Amino acid sequence: MTRLFLIRHGETEGNVLRVVQHPHIPLSPRGIVQAERLALRLAGEGIAQIVSSDYARAVTTAEHLQRATGAPLVIEPLLRERNFGDLRGTPYAELGFDMFALEYAPPNGETWPAFHERVDRAWERVQKLAASTTGGSLAVVTHGLVCRSLAARHLILGAGDAVPERWENTSLTIVDWPAPWRVRLLNCVAHLDGLDAAPHADSGAA
Repeated sequence: MTRLFLIRHGETEGNVLRVVQHPHIPLSPRGIVQAERLALRLAGEGIAQIVSSDYARAVTTAEHLQRATGAPLVIEPLLRERNFGDLRGTPYAELGFDMFALEYAPPNGETWPAFHERVDRAWERVQKLAASTTGGSLAVVTHGLVCRSLAARHLILGAGDAVPERWENTSLTIVDWPAPWRVRLLNCVAHLDGLDAAPHADSGAA
């Protein structure tokens, strides 16, 4: 294996409405189109295996990619988005505080340190899957904050690149494999060109 494709899931209504999301939230109709476009973009890129978060929005995105590539799909709960606990279902506008603040601990959710520790374990799992993937590349379908944690703590960005605050829906990041895991393409959504592309800012999360 020579490449890893890191992918954020497609758009959901929760992204559009800026609501802290539950695991079961599905892709929106626009998100499904995004997933289809991503799958078309990657259909000929030699993907031999796909691993996805078990949240509905990630699984559906991964399933579109699976249909386009024929690659087997593995579900990995360690790739879930950060757990915001009791905040789930709450519109951002009603919070009255910054739930992304470094010191904030969401009730019945994950602190930043706990989240990063889980992402570290997810990265170990991804590395094992990558090492066992033959005849092609590994695609990883996950969430915005997971992408951000990986980029900030495990990947080497190109000269002049910074870790994005916002990871676009169905954004594609290509990482050279194996170590030192240099990023050759970062947070790219060229496959969405021409698709009603007004951005829905959601801090890159969920």
